[in-house]
Amino acid sequence: MSFEYALITNCGDRKVNEDTAKVFEGNGCACFVVCDGLGGHGMGDVASALVADVFGNMFSLYAEADADSFLEKAFNASQDILSAKQKSDGVLNKMKTTAAAVMINDKNVYIGHIGDSRVYVFKDNAVSFQTLDHSFSQMLVFTDEISSDEIRNHPDRNILLKALGNERENDMFEFQLPISTDDCQALLLCSDGFWELINEEEMGNCLASCTDADSWLQSMTQIVRKNGENRNMDNYSAIAIFLK
Repeated sequence: MSFEYALITNCGDRKVNEDTAKVFEGNGCACFVVCDGLGGHGMGDVASALVADVFGNMFSLYAEADADSFLEKAFNASQDILSAKQKSDGVLNKMKTTAAAVMINDKNVYIGHIGDSRVYVFKDNAVSFQTLDHSFSQMLVFTDEISSDEIRNHPDRNILLKALGNERENDMFEFQLPISTDDCQALLLCSDGFWELINEEEMGNCLASCTDADSWLQSMTQIVRKNGENRNMDNYSAIAIFLK
């Protein structure tokens, strides 16, 4: 198994980019992470950058030897280190972030997330799996009050139920069973500023017309930017991954 990827992170129409997108590689495996700092709470940029760095440090320590539990270790370490930073800086109500992460080795794809940054898995140019947001609007989908597509324009879509930097609770992170690399054509990690402006059918259509990760990401980003015109675009970030 081999892979290629492309990455974008952009401030949109905002003055500060509170997203962080990072990739860490080594010994035939890789970790991809997208974090979206909660701007309304303050210091979201600090939180997202700190968490991404924690994932990088944990990757160097555990990814190769302990793939099955790497993401759980990384998410828990991120929460502990972020909480300690909040306390040391006296900002307990600030410095919070989402996180969506993927670890790939020669056999499996591992997925974990918290908040509303998403991971999509594609097979045959269509979404075969996607993470579900930890948000108020996602809860409305669960209760059949709105459709999943209506999340994108729901007035309460930015109300999150879980985020790194909130008080620790049981099962605050969500992890998926490993997916065989044979069942993955491509993956997309992205913040809400990206997926709110492009739907899943458009993502798949772009994938069908592209032969590499860079062109796929560029094709999707064109749609995001067009749909974001005159909308005070949020920060948007994405990592597109092709498996070969």
